Amino acid sequence: MSTSDLDVVLARLETVVADTVRTRSRAGYFAAMYRRVTIAVRDAVIAGRFDDNDRMARLDRVFAERYLDAYDEWQRGGRTTAAWEAAFVASGHWRPIIIQHLLVGINAHINLDLGIAAATVAPGSAISGLRADFGRVNDILSELVDGVMDRIGEVSPWVRMLDRIGGRTDQTIVRFSIGIARDQAWDLAEELATTPTQAWDGVISRCDSATTGLTGTILRPGPVLTSGLFVIRLRESNDVPHVIDLLGS
Repeated sequence: MSTSDLDVVLARLETVVADTVRTRSRAGYFAAMYRRVTIAVRDAVIAGRFDDNDRMARLDRVFAERYLDAYDEWQRGGRTTAAWEAAFVASGHWRPIIIQHLLVGINAHINLDLGIAAATVAPGSAISGLRADFGRVNDILSELVDGVMDRIGEVSPWVRMLDRIGGRTDQTIVRFSIGIARDQAWDLAEELATTPTQAWDGVISRCDSATTGLTGTILRPGPVLTSGLFVIRLRESNDVPHVIDLLGS
């Protein structure tokens, strides 16, 4: 079993993180967190935590490349999926809090990219054999959530206070969001796996539209919540490179 492809992916992610630190782009929040996730999956592959570790290494590479290719295309001024375009545009805005930036990236990457990647590496009837390993990634993500949220609390005082008052409600929300997204990703994977590849564009376009709509809800969750998020944002750090470093450490 070789993880060399994942090492290439990690090198590309490091380049993205360095680029966003240099340009002070909030797109680096998701990139830094995602690099940690990719390291965790690579380590799980090395440790043999999956039924088919080679297949999971391939899935992680195909999955990551969808994000990396979208980022590179956006940097060139090209066209990406609507979901990634919405996430990248949001990264240029001051108003979203750190958690919102992470959630719009998670939304674009899991709700859309993950199902496509899964159907790519396990087409047709092979998709059913991927289900158990697909679910095991949830365990890895859950292991990382607490650490990520603790780091956000270091640069977002109101989030830290809500942690103390609400018993880590934010971790529960993020875990729930990831869980729902992965369920939807699996539904997409099953649909694509049983759909002729020449008809994939229609299925992907429909999912892209729904995913983009959810981005709008994450960024603008109604007047009351939006006002509360603005209060949180007022006390969050504006030191973008520092936040990126924290999320990736």
